[in-house]
Amino acid sequence: MTPPTFPARHHCLGAISSSASPNWSRSAQPALCWWAISERAGFAGRTLRLLGYENVLELDGGLTSWLESGQPKATGINVPSKEFGERIREEEPIQEIESAQLHKLLDQGERILVLDARTPEEYGHFCIPGALNGPGGDLVLWATDLRKDPRTRVVVNCAGRTRSIIGSQSLKRIGLNNVFVLKNGTMGWLLAGLELEQKPTRTVSAPSAMSRAEAEKQAARIAAEESISLISAPELQELLARREASTLYPIDVRSANEYRAGHIPGFFCIPGGQAIQRADDFVPVREGGIVFSCDGIARAVMAAFWYRKMGFKNARALSGGTRAWMENGLRLEKGETAKKILGLEQARDSVSFVSGGLWSRMRRGEGPAILDVSLSSEHQSGHLPGARWITRGWIELKIPEIFHDRNRALLVTCPNEEQSTFAAAALQEVGYRVSVLKGGVKSWKSEGRPLETGLTAPLVQPRDDVRSASVTGDKEAMRRYLEWEIALGTKYKKAD
Repeated sequence: MTPPTFPARHHCLGAISSSASPNWSRSAQPALCWWAISERAGFAGRTLRLLGYENVLELDGGLTSWLESGQPKATGINVPSKEFGERIREEEPIQEIESAQLHKLLDQGERILVLDARTPEEYGHFCIPGALNGPGGDLVLWATDLRKDPRTRVVVNCAGRTRSIIGSQSLKRIGLNNVFVLKNGTMGWLLAGLELEQKPTRTVSAPSAMSRAEAEKQAARIAAEESISLISAPELQELLARREASTLYPIDVRSANEYRAGHIPGFFCIPGGQAIQRADDFVPVREGGIVFSCDGIARAVMAAFWYRKMGFKNARALSGGTRAWMENGLRLEKGETAKKILGLEQARDSVSFVSGGLWSRMRRGEGPAILDVSLSSEHQSGHLPGARWITRGWIELKIPEIFHDRNRALLVTCPNEEQSTFAAAALQEVGYRVSVLKGGVKSWKSEGRPLETGLTAPLVQPRDDVRSASVTGDKEAMRRYLEWEIALGTKYKKAD
């Protein structure tokens, strides 16, 4: 799912996105905006109100006042889901295997199947040698096939801990017992001094019809045992019709390819493992309604099962999934969900655009300043010569401090002209002469025009693009991350 973004022309922070905005009631739930610098919360609050959200509160003094009053803070990303994974590890019996032990067993030719629960994109970069990709939410579909050979040990891994813990416990909940978690995942493997396999091209065989059928049967059992509500297609229709008045998160937990082949209109694609690992990204209103869908009930029920354990009491599953939807005479959509960016058209109407060719002819002497509001990583990989990078969230505060002359023309760029349109509209509102590069940097590059690389003169510190240590390969960062994640489960440890 590509989340829509709020309109920058109304002083929106670039850090705010409305991933649920089409399904987030604008009056029923309060929205709290805060930031370490309170002016930024003010910009965000005004944006939300202008978009029609009525119950918006701002934390007086932002994070600073929160901490000064003795309140606790959290560090890291996706903290609720990460802590949940550590809680499950402490509260439920989990069989772990260390990287060195797994490496030894593989070398000895033991009967071991390593299943990588990460996304196909992550798996495609690197994996444990010989591993097969079974994304976390799909693992339950293979449970019966995996049970055919009880002598084979199944080892589930991810980059770190959470998805492997949840994936292995999903298999156990559906009836597979000989399943292990690779402790600390690919990070632990690297920290043990072992090499990962680069760019694997293997594909796992599709689950058999018998295994899929058994997964559906077991999911029905789990739904009954855990009191997970299964709603009908007509009931879902009613919920979707009321989503402007009542917060609803319709989530399709199948793979991206399945989703593109046909999905229920209004549903977002968040494959099951990611939906659990990043719950706070996708479901900000905990009391909102959540409906999971797949092609039957197996994957949807397991997602609802874990969400309910996380405290999302309104998590349900669509009975029969997309098949039931079609059987009720309802249509599916194909392809990606059209990205809805709130306020973009209004912002477009208020700003001027300039083509790459015209800009090249216009540029004389000092000329207009070029501001690039891309991600810092995007800016580093290629930007217009002379462009200065600034994250979208600092535009309203920093540009007036840096460019005192508001008569000096500004050109704003980004990869595809969306964020630059918002930024230009916001700058225009405070008195700057500003234009947007039509088509963005992608268009500039496609026309064969020169680009610079690197982050040589940023206007603010680049703290916008946080990448996993498993991607950067920074082993010290891996150690810090794993220590942080393990510490989240400390409070759930049982007394000796």
